[in-house]
Amino acid sequence: MRRETLQLYLVTDPVLCADLGVVETVRRAVAGGVSMVQLRDKQATTAERITLARALMKVLKGTGVPLIVNDDLEAAVASGADGAHIGQSDGSPQRARALLGPDRILGLSCETPQKVAATKGLAVDYLGLGPVFATGTKADHEHPTGLAGLAALVSCTELPTVAIGGLKARHVNDVLAAGADGLCVVSAICGQADPKAAAACFFPTNKGGSR
Repeated sequence: MRRETLQLYLVTDPVLCADLGVVETVRRAVAGGVSMVQLRDKQATTAERITLARALMKVLKGTGVPLIVNDDLEAAVASGADGAHIGQSDGSPQRARALLGPDRILGLSCETPQKVAATKGLAVDYLGLGPVFATGTKADHEHPTGLAGLAALVSCTELPTVAIGGLKARHVNDVLAAGADGLCVVSAICGQADPKAAAACFFPTNKGGSR
């Protein structure tokens, strides 16, 4: 996958998106410059995730923005999504790749240099690194790495990387300077009154939806 696809990576939150809905939030956020979308809903069933993923695929059609499903490999495959993202406790990357096939995107979360180094030789397309800062959208996250820790994680891999955890538009320059290819955000866009404007704050020189 292209590194620039990770530039502004939106992870959905059904609670934060309640007013507009997940689909409409994503539609507006992509118009503002979001370059990748992950469907994350820990409380939904696989059937519900498939239905929502299919609705999101319709919204994203023609934008060039990939849709990734968090954890649920069955939903990723059945919905026709572009790939899946898994954590360290969600099964092995080898099993995930076998289920997804060779053409879908596979992302993996890594919190330590040891875990990053262990991805060498795996059929993983990108790494989610962090959390950089503490975040309320994931209560069970590891201890924050900070920006220096992020740079250390990036230095352990040649794979494309996206920084995760408590990131806002003001962190763009620091995250890119640490070597990551992009920022993964939730509350900075989800739940905002104007998701398009919120997304555009990250890379204001980009033309939203032009990817």
